[in-house]
Amino acid sequence: MNTTPNTRAAQALSAKDTSVRLQAALAVGSNPDPELLETLIERCAVEPDFFVRDMLSWALIRLPPEITLPRICQELDSERPQARGQALHLLSKIGDRSTWPWITRDMLRDADDQVARTAWRVAAMLVPEREKGDLADALVSQLGRGDRGVRLSLSRALVDLGEAVEPALEEAAGHPDPAVAAHARATEMLRRDPEAGFDAAIEEAERVNTLGPRRAAAAAAAVAATAAGTEAPEADGSPEADGSPEADGSPEAAHC
Repeated sequence: MNTTPNTRAAQALSAKDTSVRLQAALAVGSNPDPELLETLIERCAVEPDFFVRDMLSWALIRLPPEITLPRICQELDSERPQARGQALHLLSKIGDRSTWPWITRDMLRDADDQVARTAWRVAAMLVPEREKGDLADALVSQLGRGDRGVRLSLSRALVDLGEAVEPALEEAAGHPDPAVAAHARATEMLRRDPEAGFDAAIEEAERVNTLGPRRAAAAAAAVAATAAGTEAPEADGSPEADGSPEADGSPEAAHC
């Protein structure tokens, strides 16, 4: 039975051999064909190999945005986490700022950490200047979430918002949850000194949470003085005042 080139491409994209799928994605991207849009979108949602998914994404962005974007928008509501994550990733690759309203608060709070991390990154990339403060409030509501990698991703997204994030981080630094407060302080440290390193910033933030800012500063000075062989300054034992937790009350963004 004769098969069309597109049928053969679709079969190769779902082959068992990873190298076959990778070569097929490269071939499809090298010769963009809108008729393969649905096949590429579907493979992105289920492809297990990172490098193949990356090649599939490249093949998709080689197609005209006017046909890919509406289909990508549909995937943002998929029940499959990988489909949602890949759709968000594609938005970052295309970089069309008119898609900013598609990044809803539900996406920023997605139960799947990888989807949420992608949503944070894309939102920070596409947000208009006038809406950075509202986005900062939404992202700050996720402080303290997940493992080190998740928290680092959130901190990077917040740092990318620049000075607009400062009020939200300042409020979150007084949160009653120590994990949230430490994450907020560490993010602000990174914003002020990107070379500080995330782990060092978290360690310092946790010390500040435990001792309060004045006692933490005195303790750091004592360590430095000991290393230099000089007398340490007297510690100030006044406790740090607790702030109130932040509230994310801004409205949901419009969907596509």
